[in-house]
Amino acid sequence: MSITAAFMVPHPPMIVPQVGQGSEVQVAATIKAYNQVADEIAALQPETIVISSPHATMYLDYFHISPGRWAEGSFRNFRAPEVAFREEYDTELVRTIEELAAEKGFPAGTMGEREPALDHGTMVPLYFIRKKYSGFRLVRIGLSGLPLTKHYELGQIIQAASEKTGRRVVYVASGDLSHKLQDYGPYGFAPEGPAYDARIMDVCSRAAFGELFDFDENFCGKAAECGHRSFVIMAGALDGIEVRATQLVHEDVTGVGYGICTFYPMADSAGHPDERSADRLFERSADRQFLRKYLEQVQDQLLQKKAQEDPYVALARRSLETYLTEGHRLKLPAASTGDAAKAGDTANSGIPEEMLQTRAGAFVSIHEHGQLRGCIGTILPVTGCVAEEIIRNAVSAATEDPRFMPIEADELPWLEISVDVLGEPEHIDSPDQLDVKRYGVIVTKDGRRGLLLPDLEGVDTVARQISIAKQKAGIGPGEDVELQRFEVIRHH
Repeated sequence: MSITAAFMVPHPPMIVPQVGQGSEVQVAATIKAYNQVADEIAALQPETIVISSPHATMYLDYFHISPGRWAEGSFRNFRAPEVAFREEYDTELVRTIEELAAEKGFPAGTMGEREPALDHGTMVPLYFIRKKYSGFRLVRIGLSGLPLTKHYELGQIIQAASEKTGRRVVYVASGDLSHKLQDYGPYGFAPEGPAYDARIMDVCSRAAFGELFDFDENFCGKAAECGHRSFVIMAGALDGIEVRATQLVHEDVTGVGYGICTFYPMADSAGHPDERSADRLFERSADRQFLRKYLEQVQDQLLQKKAQEDPYVALARRSLETYLTEGHRLKLPAASTGDAAKAGDTANSGIPEEMLQTRAGAFVSIHEHGQLRGCIGTILPVTGCVAEEIIRNAVSAATEDPRFMPIEADELPWLEISVDVLGEPEHIDSPDQLDVKRYGVIVTKDGRRGLLLPDLEGVDTVARQISIAKQKAGIGPGEDVELQRFEVIRHH
């Protein structure tokens, strides 16, 4: 079997009457749609329901699948302990997902469970489903801080595991939309909130899953969305399959977006429904293989960008490629001369003379699929020239940034690299002398020092800039610090 249907649902505890105590009437349309979803799942009679929840165990670089034979949970934390669950896990499907992930070297499995109790992102869907149907076992999966492409890939693994085990599986993608929809809401208002809700409901109502990759991380953060990664895993579970999508509801009256859509596989690439769809595998449509198409597009863009890299970035990339593929550090190239120097041909004819004659601190930043993958540099020069600074810091950014696992050679085609060459830091008396677009900041307190580069996505205020620099240095929010500012020349 493959995935017999998928459902995008929210998880506000207040729609459970014992929790809402009457307040749930304000989202009556969401409750009505949820009951319809439960009826449809009961009609499908799945053997297993897979639920991805933003409130299950989550790691930065790993997808956690709940282990064991069963789990319990209740709405005790929401003053309704009488609403309780004891769910049996589908251990065979969990094991198969874990085995397929291991074969691919994919970071997913049952290690590292922190909280075995069911979370509300899982229990809210179960509350409605259990009223209509009980003949299933559960698989519960958390999200991660990995790129959206990895979430989609996890969905593909779930699809393959469902087929390998022969399970009739329903996928439930649990997740609220924006939390910034109304001034009176618990999280206030941001213009990105309504924009996110309108966009995600449009994409999902058309099952245009390829467009899920186009949501910028900074935009999603400002919208304070909850379920985007959950929806992307669901999309991956339907990879290559034509689906019929139906939007049942979207509400924003509480200040948080609640959206429900249903997705049913079609019989063939022409989109004709098949009443026997729960009992067959589906023909794969190349047009619906969204991850493959997205990666092809990204690779074309990166190749074009790589061809236009200036000598500073080209040297950082060359240093990184040499270390990861040959196992040794790049030797300092000779200077370019003539036409090669003008063209920035670092691959064959060395590097511009200025990179050998100038001493400066330099930071190398590495991104992969839109997310930071490593960033390390030097505030002041520690080598003989900026070229050597770049060679060293490119390797350090890829292999020594404590926030990330070391970069592997197979990631090289997907890396975007930038180099910031730092000007001399200067002491300042006040944050008023900072400008987040023009100046980076250095904060110092009792030997602890933190730096943040200028003009970073998502850093819109001086207060935010200083706060992040303090965090990096382990300096408390209320501690006074010495401030320095610096300018950079950024090379892409």
